[in-house]
Amino acid sequence: MEVHIITIFPDFFRGPLDYGIVRRAREAGLVKIEIRDLRAFTRDRHRTVDDRPFGGGEGMVLKPEPIFESVEALNLAPREERANAKQSVVLLSAQGKRFDQKLASEIAGLERLVLICGRYEGVDERVGTSLADREISIGDYVLSGGELGAAVIVDTITRLIPGAVGNEASTRQESFFAGPELGGNELSDKSVRSTRADSTCGSGGLLDYPHYTRQAEFRGMKVPEVLVNGNHEEIRRWRRRSALEKTLRNRPDLFDEARLTESDREWRSEIEGG
Repeated sequence: MEVHIITIFPDFFRGPLDYGIVRRAREAGLVKIEIRDLRAFTRDRHRTVDDRPFGGGEGMVLKPEPIFESVEALNLAPREERANAKQSVVLLSAQGKRFDQKLASEIAGLERLVLICGRYEGVDERVGTSLADREISIGDYVLSGGELGAAVIVDTITRLIPGAVGNEASTRQESFFAGPELGGNELSDKSVRSTRADSTCGSGGLLDYPHYTRQAEFRGMKVPEVLVNGNHEEIRRWRRRSALEKTLRNRPDLFDEARLTESDREWRSEIEGG
């Protein structure tokens, strides 16, 4: 996979992309990341990338010319053909679609990805309507620029590339994952039971279950007894119910699209009923 990040602050990425899974994936040749300095595509001696907005208003706006030229220099497929070519040009924007694990999985299947980092008051609208094929926001808040968002997206999608994570099954058990490997839009109790408790069973779109490690007792806080008794079926049930409890407590909105088993629904009723 190739990722091209267009930014006016190329030095920003010297840190976020040089550690952990992203670094290892780059070294293994699983992902190639290129940082493109937007100012290199300007034509004036001041390397101007922004200007005042038409109609007045606060702040400055990134100009379309250098952004268009930077993207066009990559020789991507035409905008209407990028999906079939497994390519995408993304504008990082507070007005974009909210980034989530489902969208991350979709993007991770691309062969070429361009991330345009916005700055200042915004980006000339023609970039979003005529150059980028999607706008993405990493959350409902406003950042100073798209660089942090680009780093988040790169980290999230890189770990989904086959071979990037040592144990690929671990990425299927994590929070938000609702992959198809258990079959259909709804999970069956049988499909969940068919996996070992210490392996992945797919979170079904819920938050991950709680994790504990040694010591079994730390400052008076004990690991739940079920996790040390060796009964894999009891462990599996405890983990699933705990995932339900955590999701209800922290992110009840996830149940709108979660894939639940019949037992999940019974447990949820019991939890909500107190």
